[in-house]
Amino acid sequence: MSLDQTGREADVRRALDRVTDPELDEPVTDLRFIDRLTVDDDGGVAIGFRLPTYWCAANFAFLMADDMRREVGALPWVRRVQVTLGEHMYADKINHGLAHGLSFQDTFGNEASAELHELRQTFLVKAFQRRQEALLRTLLKQNLAPASLVAMKLQDLKALPLDQEGKAIRKRYLDRRHVCAKPEEPLAFVDTAGQPIGAGSLPAYLQALGRITINAEFNGALCRGLLAARFNDDGEPSLADFARMPSGAA
Repeated sequence: MSLDQTGREADVRRALDRVTDPELDEPVTDLRFIDRLTVDDDGGVAIGFRLPTYWCAANFAFLMADDMRREVGALPWVRRVQVTLGEHMYADKINHGLAHGLSFQDTFGNEASAELHELRQTFLVKAFQRRQEALLRTLLKQNLAPASLVAMKLQDLKALPLDQEGKAIRKRYLDRRHVCAKPEEPLAFVDTAGQPIGAGSLPAYLQALGRITINAEFNGALCRGLLAARFNDDGEPSLADFARMPSGAA
């Protein structure tokens, strides 16, 4: 592979890092869903991906594939993108739709209940909730009072001194804050309706968010275990990862 191709492949992998499993809110690259990637000299990119089971939800699969195509296709040097799903009950239908630039509705016809924008929004909200919980718990561990947290302004949150882990958690939250907070909202933290969070209700609010996190952590461990068992991937986490649930979330 030429140096130019190596750089372009790195570009593609960075673009794929921005594509997440909608339910798990984790990059498809970290989940090891990408099993083939080729870049040619004419700006063509071919991506093969796999899922933990033969019957994973078709709408999730299509959404991830469409996101891969969009993110990689936005790279300035890319001329065409081919995304192919392997070993799935709807692989032929999904791959046909992707190859012809069809929407989910057009691909599945009467089998599709709706287009994917509603599903996408639902899981963006869940990602907002999980990332917000992680940041709130991080800040509480630094002895910030609940009243101070719920009254904190966005500019103050951005200026807050944090260690590297805290900065990463903050960045992840800020990347999804727009899902529920209006651009002009001065508060750093609002609920999914865009409303302020009461200091007195913060413990119950965090407990509710924790249930969402636990469910996602469980599903993530299950997906990793199933993927490892299905494709015999060495070094992949197993179902023992169920023990790695976030503390204090229940």
